Formats: sequence, C-alpha cells, structure tokens
Amino acid sequence: MTPILADSAAPRSRSQRQSILKQIMGMPAGAIFLVFMTLQIVCIAGALLYPNEFRYLSPQNLTILMKAIPVLGCLALGAGVLMIAGEFDLSIGSVYTFTAILMATLVEAGLSAFLAAPLGILAGVLIGLLNGHITLRFGLPSFIVTLGGLLFWRGAVLLYNGAVQVRFDPEPIFTSLFSGTFLGINAAFIWIVLFVIGFHLLLHRHRFGNHVFATGGNPGAATAIGINTNRVKLIAFAIAGGMAAVAGILATARVGSVQPGQGAGLELQAIAACVIGGLSLRGGRGSIIGVFLGVLLIHTMTDVLLLLRAPGFYLDMFIATLIVLAAIFNHLIERRGLA
Repeated sequence: MTPILADSAAPRSRSQRQSILKQIMGMPAGAIFLVFMTLQIVCIAGALLYPNEFRYLSPQNLTILMKAIPVLGCLALGAGVLMIAGEFDLSIGSVYTFTAILMATLVEAGLSAFLAAPLGILAGVLIGLLNGHITLRFGLPSFIVTLGGLLFWRGAVLLYNGAVQVRFDPEPIFTSLFSGTFLGINAAFIWIVLFVIGFHLLLHRHRFGNHVFATGGNPGAATAIGINTNRVKLIAFAIAGGMAAVAGILATARVGSVQPGQGAGLELQAIAACVIGGLSLRGGRGSIIGVFLGVLLIHTMTDVLLLLRAPGFYLDMFIATLIVLAAIFNHLIERRGLA
C-alpha cells in the first residue's frame, strides 16, 4: 500500500468507528449499552488479572447474579411500562410483599401453589387497577396515590399475617419451575429473559405499545387521534401490580419463605433501573431493553462493590450517584431533542 492510500485509509477507518458509535448512541438504549459493556470489559479484565482477589467470573458469583436479577427485573418492567405511560407506582414494593405472603399462606393452608400463584398475581393486578382508578377518577398525582398505597399495603401485610416469617413449601415441580436450573441456567433468569422479550414485543411491535408511548408523550394529541388514554394508563397500572406479584413469586420460590419487610425500598430501585435505562421521567420515551440493562447495571455495580468488600452504605451512594447522572443525561437528551 502506498503512503497516500495508507493515509486515506486511516481517516476512513476512524470515521467508520465514529459512525458506528454514533449509531449506537442514537439507539433508544445505546448509551446505557455502551456503559454496561464498558463495565463488563473492565470487570472481566479485572477477574482475569486477579482471579483470586476478584472472583467476578466464578460460577458461584454468576449464579448469585442470575438469581438476584429476575426479582428487580420484573418490578422494573412493570414500573417501566407505567413510567412510559406517564405515571408512577411507589406501592410495588409493598404489593410484592403482600402478594407473596398471600400466596405462601394459601399454600400453607393446603392450596396448590399452581392455584395460589395466579391468585397472588390477580391480587397484584387488582391493586394496580385500584391505584389507577383512584389516580384517574380524582385527577390526583400517581406519586401521591401510590405513596399512600405503599404505606397501606405495608400495614396490610402486618394486619394479615403479623410480623412473622411465612414458610413456603410448594410442590417440588413448582420449585423446579421457578427456582431450579435448566442447562445450568437458573430458571428465574430464563423467566426474566422471556418477560423482557414479551414486553419488548408488546411495547415496540404492538399497537398497545404505540398507545402507551403516545399517552405518555402527549396525552392531548393521543386523545385527539382517538386513543383512550385513561384505559391505557389503567392497563399500565394493572401490569405494574401484576409484575410486582410475579417478582414476589420468584423471590419466594427461591428463598422458601417470606419476610414481612423484604420489599422495602425495592420500588425505588425499580424506578432507578428505569431512569438509568433511559426512561424519561415525563413519560413517552424509553425502551424495555434499556430497563433491563438498567437492572443489570445496578446488580453488576452492587456485585462489584461486594466483591471489593466495600462497606454497605457505599452501595446506596453509588446507585444514588448513578441515578442522578442518568437523570441529568436523560434531561440533556430531552433538551437536545426539543431544540
């Protein structure tokens, strides 16, 4: 190759790389994907360089990660759909605990887990519908309504069962289905991958998804073209409640018991995963892949800090910093889009 050809090839290669980077950044979850991949490369390099000190790639650590991700993942998927529709649900952490205890007590009373689990999901859907109905009927901010729901259902857990742990001892096939392994992969992780695919198709390949984005982006315009925005929001509230119950089922099947206070704070982590994943706090923008990457990023960072033996309060500090940075980044993108 002549020097002139070599000189012209180098800028072309750089421009191609910049073009690919620009294309990735232009995708709905492009920014969070780059951050996640960068973090993975750093973690894998650290694990290869210091295999005894930093056991990121050890089978035990990967198994723990696969077991932890689905619970927050289910909560974040439900919360994410609702956020895109322009509403919030702060009660999902309490609903998660209430429905899990409801399912466990029904099984303890002799009901099959295959009947108790759908009843728990139905209870979650009904609670979501109640939150949506109160919000839309009286025109109240969903933040306030579901804040009341958070406290109400937390109290309902204590009223229904007291402050005691409930054992969950279902049929072996139920345990295998939700907390066993398939080809070495945790069953709960397979479930969350299936949910992500299903929600992605629902939101990005189905007319209902278009209605959700239109409702959250510009409710007035959505109503003008014939979309029943109240019905869309009501369905989104129901999905958030139902997914909170699914998260409770996965967690209970994994641990084999339910603690009355185990869902505290999970609603904020779910919303944090959505914000980190690129969802707009004003609604109308975001992606399911972004939400899932937000969940993976939170758990990866938590895992790294635990492997580095960082004090517990560092976890909240890092996640809080990540949320604020993600919110600033999303705000800048929105301003750029409006400009």
